[in-house]
Amino acid sequence: MNTMPEKLDVLVDGGKATPGPPLGPALGPMGVNVIQVVNAINEKTKAFTGMKVPVTLIVDSKTKAFEIKVGTPPVSALILKELGVEKGSGSPKATKVGNLKVEQVQKIAEMKKDSMLGKDKKSRFREVVGTCVSMGVTVDGKDPKVVMKEIDSGGYAGLF
Repeated sequence: MNTMPEKLDVLVDGGKATPGPPLGPALGPMGVNVIQVVNAINEKTKAFTGMKVPVTLIVDSKTKAFEIKVGTPPVSALILKELGVEKGSGSPKATKVGNLKVEQVQKIAEMKKDSMLGKDKKSRFREVVGTCVSMGVTVDGKDPKVVMKEIDSGGYAGLF
């Protein structure tokens, strides 16, 4: 008899999952070692401390073996984390909430590379810069729209 693996999708605090809800009550009936699973999740999500991280847990109901797939927070959440601010600007044209250095844009693009639409470094870089437009975040001290034009006309070429 072939059994289907059980799948659980949860949102956890990066590096700080606990055996309490939502994990504990969902894992209990699956028959896995809850502490072992929580520790494994925390190990895999510690890079996202202070952020909500989507996690998919796949449990083989027969062997109780488990696999953890960690999603990444949205680009906007990674930008806020880099800037150390709570939220983006309510009026991005008028109010700027921070400035990302080129290295920070590259770091975010690299963290999100598995889930971004852009297939190369340049496209992913542009995607992060594009998100900055709507959040009221400058890039390299400039309006992100200016940075986009510079990228399109061959600027920042050394990065890609």
